[in-house]
Amino acid sequence: MNKINLLDDELINKISAGEVVERPMSIVKELVENSIDADSKNITIEIIDGGIPYIKVLDDGCGMNEIDAVLAFGRHATSKIKSTDDLFNIGTLGFRGEALASIAAISKVLLKTKEENSLYGTLINVEGGKILKKAKCGCEKGCSVEVKDVFYNTPARRKFLKRPSTEAMYITDMVAKIALSRPDISFKYIKDKRMEFMTSGNNSVNEVILRLYGDELYSNLIETEYNDEYMNIKIFLCKPSYTRGNRNMQILFVNGRFVKNKIYTTAVEEAYKTLIPVNRYPVVITYLNIDPKNIDVNVHPTKLEVKFSDEKEIFDSIYKSIKKCFK
Repeated sequence: MNKINLLDDELINKISAGEVVERPMSIVKELVENSIDADSKNITIEIIDGGIPYIKVLDDGCGMNEIDAVLAFGRHATSKIKSTDDLFNIGTLGFRGEALASIAAISKVLLKTKEENSLYGTLINVEGGKILKKAKCGCEKGCSVEVKDVFYNTPARRKFLKRPSTEAMYITDMVAKIALSRPDISFKYIKDKRMEFMTSGNNSVNEVILRLYGDELYSNLIETEYNDEYMNIKIFLCKPSYTRGNRNMQILFVNGRFVKNKIYTTAVEEAYKTLIPVNRYPVVITYLNIDPKNIDVNVHPTKLEVKFSDEKEIFDSIYKSIKKCFK
C-alpha cells in the first residue's frame, strides 16, 4: 500500500489557514491590508468579543467585479504579482494570494463588493471554504467583508485562543500600528459597539500618534530624518526620560508595511543603551523607505518579518540617526 497521499483541497486550505490565520488579529490584518491595496481612503474595522464571533472590515476602495470576487477565494489567487520577477519588486502589502482562502477555510465569510461604475455589486457567502451563495446585491463602491465564528470547524485551533479581552487587545494594537503606517487613510475602529478611535486621514503622523497614544507620549517626541541614495528614514522617538516596560513601541514600517526585524531592534537598543535604565524600553517609531529590490518580505506566511540585503547599512543608519538626537 502506498504511503504518500495527495491531500484534498479542504485539508490543504486548513493547513494554509494554520500558517496565515493564527488568531482573529491575523484576519483583521489581512483584510485591512487588502483594503489598503485597493486604494481605500476610508476603512472601518469592527469587532465583537475579540473578533472570535464577529469581524467586519468595510472600505471605499476600487472593489471587484463578479469574476474577481469569486477568484479571490481561490488559493494563491492574487492581483499583486504575475511572475517570479515580481517577488523581488513588491510594492503592495498583500501578494501571496492566501488570505481570503485561508480565512474562509476556518470561518463563515460574507463578502459584498462593487466597482465604481457598476450598476450592482456582488454578494458571496462562504463557509468552511465552500461557496454557498453568489448573487447580485446593492452596495456602495468598495468591499465589505464580515467574518463570523472563527475556527468553528477547527475546534483544536479554537481552544488555543485567549480570552476575548486578550484577543481584542491584540487586534487593537495591530489596528493602531496599521493606522500609524498610513496617516493618509482615515481609520475608524469600533470595538464591542463602541468607537475606540478614528484618524483623520490628513497625512499627519503627529496627529495619529497624538490620537492613539495621548499627550504625554506626544509631548516627549523628537523627530529626525536620514537620507542617502539608497533609502529615506524618518524617525519619531521619545526622550530617554520617557520609557516603556516592553518593546511594543519599537515600531518599524518598511515601505508602509509594519514588520519585525532583529537588526532594527538591536540598533534601537544599542543607541539608547547608556541613556535609560535596565529593563526599560524606548519609544521609537521608524518609517523606512527603500528600493523593494533590497528587501525580502516573502520570508514568513504572515508577512511580519523582513530581510535586508545590507543589514549593516540598516543598523548603522538607525543607530546614528538616534544617537545624533542626544548629543
